[in-house]
Amino acid sequence: MLKQKLNNQNIILASGSPRRQNFFQELGIPFTSDVRKVIETYPNELKGTEITDYLAQLKASVFKELSENDILITSDTIVWKEGKAMEKPRDAAHAKEMLADLSGKFHEVITSVCFTGADFQKTVNETTQVWFSELSEEEINHYVDTYQPFDKAGAYGIQEWIGYIGIDKIEGSFFNVMGLPTRLVYKTLLELTAK
Repeated sequence: MLKQKLNNQNIILASGSPRRQNFFQELGIPFTSDVRKVIETYPNELKGTEITDYLAQLKASVFKELSENDILITSDTIVWKEGKAMEKPRDAAHAKEMLADLSGKFHEVITSVCFTGADFQKTVNETTQVWFSELSEEEINHYVDTYQPFDKAGAYGIQEWIGYIGIDKIEGSFFNVMGLPTRLVYKTLLELTAK
């Protein structure tokens, strides 16, 4: 079991996201939380997984003092639609605009997770395909005004009301759309602690 393998490891989750912290609790992974400020910018030429890989690694770069037993976990999620990244909305008007853009169309949710130790770094990523049904202006307004999804890439949470009524189908990891590819995190930690 992973929990036993992590007995001698100090897992540091560099995320203030309650969803990601809850995933780690549900996976039975003991961790401490340490969130540090990073300006999340990336070179314009990066596409898709290159963006999330870059940002997950960037978030790890501010931790300089890792010890031998530390495994730092950083991650980043974007919505990727028609060759463009959709990140978190600036405000309510921007969130409504983003959802109107996603309405009736296909997009991808990409999450990268970076595992950093004193002498290693491994980055993995997962892509999930999502199809939205047509959303009315009333539905979009209700969702944004009620749920205020300003901390979510693409301005929506699949686990919230909008996911119940607005998503036709997904291909890939459901939990990835929520912000963490749990199976991939578990598998990678098993590999890293196999030695």
